[in-house]
Amino acid sequence: MGDIVNTNAAYISGRLASMGINQYYQAVVGDNPTRLERCIKASLERCDLIIMTGGLGPTYDDLTKETAARLMNRRLIMHERSLERMKAYFIHRNVTMADTNIKQAMMPEGSVIFDNNNGTAPGLALEDTERGKIIIMLPGPPSEMVPMFRDSVEPYLRVFSSVTLVSRNINIIGMGESAVEAVLAPLMMTAENPTVAPYCKEGEVRLRVTARAESEAEGLTLCDAMIERIKRTEVGPYIYGVDTNLPSALIDLLREKGMKITTAESCTGGLIAETITSVNGASDVFDGGIVSYANAVKSSLLGVKSETLERFGAVSEETAREMEAGVRALMSADIAAAVTGIAGPGGGTPEKPVGLVYIAVGTKESTSVRRCQFTGSRDRIRQLSAVTALAMAIGKINAGL
Repeated sequence: MGDIVNTNAAYISGRLASMGINQYYQAVVGDNPTRLERCIKASLERCDLIIMTGGLGPTYDDLTKETAARLMNRRLIMHERSLERMKAYFIHRNVTMADTNIKQAMMPEGSVIFDNNNGTAPGLALEDTERGKIIIMLPGPPSEMVPMFRDSVEPYLRVFSSVTLVSRNINIIGMGESAVEAVLAPLMMTAENPTVAPYCKEGEVRLRVTARAESEAEGLTLCDAMIERIKRTEVGPYIYGVDTNLPSALIDLLREKGMKITTAESCTGGLIAETITSVNGASDVFDGGIVSYANAVKSSLLGVKSETLERFGAVSEETAREMEAGVRALMSADIAAAVTGIAGPGGGTPEKPVGLVYIAVGTKESTSVRRCQFTGSRDRIRQLSAVTALAMAIGKINAGL
C-alpha cells in the first residue's frame, strides 16, 4: 500500500554485490499464504538462492517460515536454544513473554539458525542440497535484519562465492548524462571487467566502475586503472571527485587550500548553507551565511545598492555580484556564493520567467556570474541552484581565481 519503503532490498542487494553474488530478481508479496507460496515456487524455479525478510513474527499472519518449510518438505520442530534466548530476551526487559512467541522458536528441520541479538525472531537458512537450492529467512525490521545479515548471513554466504565485486563512483558535473554517454559509449559497450555504467542525479552524473576480482585489492586496482582511462577522455575536465559528493568535495578542497566560504541566498532560502553544513567538519571552512530574501535585507546587510535594485531588479547579474561581494566582506571569507532568482511557481514575467537564477561566485581576485534558466518544480529549481553554486565554487578554487 506504499506505507513502507523496502530499504531491506537495497541493503541486501549492495551486500550481495560486494560478495560477487549476482541478483536478478526482487519481489514483494503480502501476508497471504496462496500468493506467498506462488511467489516462492516461482523463485525456486529461476534462482539458486532466495533471501526473504519479514513474516517471522508471532502473529497469525507471519507465514514465511511455515510456507517455505512446506515447499521444502521440512517439518517444524522446536529449536531449544532459540526458545531459551527468547525467554532471556523478555526477562532482561522485565516483560512477560506471550505464548504466541513460542512459535518463533519453531524451525524447519535441518535449518542453519542465525541468532537475533536485537529482537526475538531468529533467522535461518534452509538448504536443499539435492536441488541446489537455499532459502534464507530474516526478520523484517532493519534494526534486526542488518546486523544479522552482516554478522551471520555474510559469513555463511561467502563460502559459495570465490570472487568479490568492487565498485568506485566517478562524480561528474557540468556535462549531461547523454553527453557523457556519447563520449564513453564505445568504452561502456566493450568493457567487461571492470564495467562502466552511468547514473543521473539532480544536476550531476555518476559513473559506477565495477570490477570482479578474487580480492578487494585486486578489484580496486582494476577500477583505478579504468578511472584513469576515463579521466583522459573529454569527460575528464568535468570530474570533480571519486567516491564523494559535491559538498564533501568542496569542503575537502577548501580545507586543503586553507580557505573559508560564505553564502548569500535569496531564492534558495539557506539551502546552499544547509548542504554545506550537512557534512561533518563543515565548521572548518564555513562560519555562516546570510539568507537575504527581502530586498531590504539585501541592502541593509549585504550592501546591495538601492539604484541597482531599482534599475536591474533583485533577479539580475548586478544584484548577484553585489550580494557576493557584500557577504564575502561581511563574513571575512575567502570565497562566496550568492544566488538570486525566481523559484516559482509564481512571480515570473515574460522578461524574467520562473526558473531564472543568477549565481555569483567570487574571490578577491574575480567574480564569476552564471545566468541559469532552470525548469521544473520550485524544489527542483532551488536544488539545481544550490548544486550549481557548489560546482562553480569548486571550479573557481581549482582555477586559482
